[in-house]
Amino acid sequence: MHQMTLAEIARGLADKKFSSEELTKVLLARITQLDPQLNSFISLTEALALEQAKAADARRANGESGALLGAPIAHKDLFCTQGIRTSCGSKMLDNFKAPYDATVVAKLAAAGAVTLGKTNMDEFAMGSANESSWYGAVKNPWNLEHVPGGSSGGSAAAVAARLLPAATATDTGGSIRQPAAFTNLTGLKPTYGRVSRWGMIAYASSLDQGGPLARTAEDCAILLQGMAGFDQNDSTSIDEPVPDYSASLGDSLQGLRIGVPKEYFSAGLDPRIAELIQNSIKELQKLGAVIKEISLPNMQHAIPAYYVIAPAEASSNLSRFDGVRFGHRCENPENLIDLYKRSRGEGFGPEVQRRIMVGAYALSAGYYDAYYLKAQKIRRLVKNDFMAAFNEVDIILGPTTPNPAWKLGAKNSDPVAAYLEDVYTITANLAGLPGLSMPAGFVDGLPVGVQLLAPYFQEGRLLNVAHQYQLNTDWHTRTPTGF
Repeated sequence: MHQMTLAEIARGLADKKFSSEELTKVLLARITQLDPQLNSFISLTEALALEQAKAADARRANGESGALLGAPIAHKDLFCTQGIRTSCGSKMLDNFKAPYDATVVAKLAAAGAVTLGKTNMDEFAMGSANESSWYGAVKNPWNLEHVPGGSSGGSAAAVAARLLPAATATDTGGSIRQPAAFTNLTGLKPTYGRVSRWGMIAYASSLDQGGPLARTAEDCAILLQGMAGFDQNDSTSIDEPVPDYSASLGDSLQGLRIGVPKEYFSAGLDPRIAELIQNSIKELQKLGAVIKEISLPNMQHAIPAYYVIAPAEASSNLSRFDGVRFGHRCENPENLIDLYKRSRGEGFGPEVQRRIMVGAYALSAGYYDAYYLKAQKIRRLVKNDFMAAFNEVDIILGPTTPNPAWKLGAKNSDPVAAYLEDVYTITANLAGLPGLSMPAGFVDGLPVGVQLLAPYFQEGRLLNVAHQYQLNTDWHTRTPTGF
């Protein structure tokens, strides 16, 4: 049962081949048995899961149907879940139980999804390796000595190891797509504003976006269907109709114009990954797509711009964690200043502290114009490059990451080296565009992803291309040994 996709589970439940309760028990037992070697979960919610599964079975018995009704999933541990620990992978929130459900959690629960637990993540979503979590590093099921990617590494490792069929995740600079690439999954970052951020603990508010992680594009379409939609509680949510993402999966790719930026194939890209990307291009050409070389000239400035903007927003967002209202509080503070200093010093890990300091510096009176304002101008140039490109092509294709997953601890002493791994993903966040990563092959036994980018609100187009590619390749069907 653990090998079934979301789509297969939906069909099995509809045909009464098994119940949601039976499936939930199988997966909970599997998590208990296998997750200790992965560390992909922070909290298991067995009682809630069984309660939701029984309720889903009752709804089906009463004639209800739906692709997510009775389907087991997990939530990245920055989506607030009422009465359940929502830690953000941090000591700061280790004792925090959210008093309400995030909109994404509420929407999926209403659709009948069963929550198995909360998945591990980089602390406050800051990282590319899932090594900054207060609860320890997550291991990549394809090689337990390597990272699964971050910050949604827990969700990615759990789905890749067949502990569950799909999970929610978030993407601020590539944190859905990069773990998807490292663990042989399909991951989608929707258009900014497509999925509500209400109840999703913020890292960088103008960049964060929730989305699905699953094994196939078909499953991502099912999960996104349940997540997407306007939310009046979120001032950045966009009131745009949500299409039926599954309906367009079968569309032909004949005549589809695919742009390949020449800047993607620079010296920093592993030549073995470049070869796999070219193989993916040939596969899509067989399906009728037309390939065109394009240019994104300001891509080279994206990383420095991102690592000014994101920490600046983080320094503002994380100021609420001060030891006064909720979260970690130091013992016996001498005065208010001591309370702030020690609570934050004890509650935040090194990577979070580093980014807060960078952000505070960039926003300070003497440096705001020199750094933050210039970074925002670069952001506009990056967006303009994409707008010009999409006048010529329908989607943009390239590598998701310049290298396969690295060994645990390999980049801990050099944070900038880890930052550079985001070179292909962060531009979509700066511009607010939808992006998808899908499996494209293996290098030294480690998965590699190909990234697709589309114009605003064209998630359906990305899912269509990925689904057609997956009908003609089998990379996404490979399972890590031992799982």
